[in-house]
Amino acid sequence: MDMDASMTSHWPLLSLLIWLPILGGFATLAFGRERAEQARWFALLVSLIALVLSVPLYTGLDASNSAMQFHELMPWIEAFNINYALGVDGISVALIILTTITTVLVLLGAWRSINDNVHQYLAMFLILEGLMIGVFSAMDAILFYAFFEGMLIPMFIIIGVWGGPRRVYASLKFFLYTFLGSVFMLIGLIYLYQKAGSFALADLYATPLSATEQMWLFFGFLIAFAVKVPMFPVHTWLPDAHVEAPTGGSVVLAAVMLKIGGYGFLRFSLPITPDAGHEWAWLVIALSLIAVVYVGLVALVQADMKKLIAYSSVAHMGFVTLGTFIVFALVRDSGNTDAAELGLQGAMVQMISHGFVSGAMFSCVGVLYDRMHSRMIRDYGGVVNTMPWFAAFFVLFAMANSGLPGTSGFVGEFMVILASFQQNPLVAFFAATTLIIGAGYTLWLVKRVIFGDVGNAEVARLQDINGREALVLGVFAAGVLALGIYPKPLTDLMDSSVAHLAAQIAASKL
Repeated sequence: MDMDASMTSHWPLLSLLIWLPILGGFATLAFGRERAEQARWFALLVSLIALVLSVPLYTGLDASNSAMQFHELMPWIEAFNINYALGVDGISVALIILTTITTVLVLLGAWRSINDNVHQYLAMFLILEGLMIGVFSAMDAILFYAFFEGMLIPMFIIIGVWGGPRRVYASLKFFLYTFLGSVFMLIGLIYLYQKAGSFALADLYATPLSATEQMWLFFGFLIAFAVKVPMFPVHTWLPDAHVEAPTGGSVVLAAVMLKIGGYGFLRFSLPITPDAGHEWAWLVIALSLIAVVYVGLVALVQADMKKLIAYSSVAHMGFVTLGTFIVFALVRDSGNTDAAELGLQGAMVQMISHGFVSGAMFSCVGVLYDRMHSRMIRDYGGVVNTMPWFAAFFVLFAMANSGLPGTSGFVGEFMVILASFQQNPLVAFFAATTLIIGAGYTLWLVKRVIFGDVGNAEVARLQDINGREALVLGVFAAGVLALGIYPKPLTDLMDSSVAHLAAQIAASKL
């Protein structure tokens, strides 16, 4: 995680990626209610420019170098040695590109489904995009915390203003869970500042800490990031938030915002508290397996499509935390660095894959909801008879959600199961049950919604997807298939960063 001066970018690419969408969001507000169509085109243009700007991050990154690259450094609050410090490695770049792609698709997806205060709705997503990119780029702990907390505001507004009947309850629950969880992280960061005299992540990594100090910091970070993932048992805000959020809110929440919890573990818990992580990894592994098995069973009995997909998200994100924390046992107990790197790679691939798959699933539910204004599974049936193209996309994403080989859903889960097996076959067995349970709830959803005879007269009148919807679902499908068939560009991008992280975990601070 050292910064390499030779890798400094000549122009502030990361700042552009952060502040262009944020300023574009505020500019979108100026269009007002009367010029909704112009606001749509303007917001789409801003998101497309951000997407184009994220491409040089991928092409210009030296993937063989684990050092942070494209960095920017400016004094911010000098009295406390807080800096505006930005930098990225392979892990950050993968998540930033996922963010820029998702934002474009969300704005396209909402083109006709949102008609109230369109300018404000679009502005919230652009501001949210900039803040999320800020989280993935921040190299100063307080800057990270500022972006981390700042993201809550636009998502709180998105759910609270454009959400369903219980939107106020869902938005407050989302806000309070995440805000209260992150207070523990802030306390930990202040303590680390007292020890290191700096909030720079590189300095925090190098700070020696006793076993007791590491334990308290580990649990502070765990609470903050577990809520964000979300891990069992602090996952209950997610189904409510998803059910009440508009389609775009659900897509961004599932595709990007949940990944920030996993990213936090990789940036803070693992390198700052390696000994406490080794000591308490069993707890996170146990909670991950409960998420994979128990929450998967909960998904089986859901009557609401969004709620089913929300619970499946919790189960799939359990693989991210499992792959992240099984690494401690592999490195410290077995000395199996290759398997440890496989587990971390699997966790990252699962994060990116889940972004595409869950984003696509929620987009599909949005397509149906725009036509029928119902998310209840019982109101559908035989959709394939009236919407064959939509049905083809839906079945593909359902197969990916089940972990079918050839789709992205298989790759990350398989890597995590493989790494887990090398440490403890029993852990791998329980993790692998998701391939059965996941197939159960996903295929049962497909059977009831897509296949069979036409359920009612409203389904018989449904129109198939239009060109704009086909474009959105097509891009998601391309991501799912590309990552499923040939994940090498993604794993190569993150290889040296993951190897460096495994080395940090192996080094004791005691």
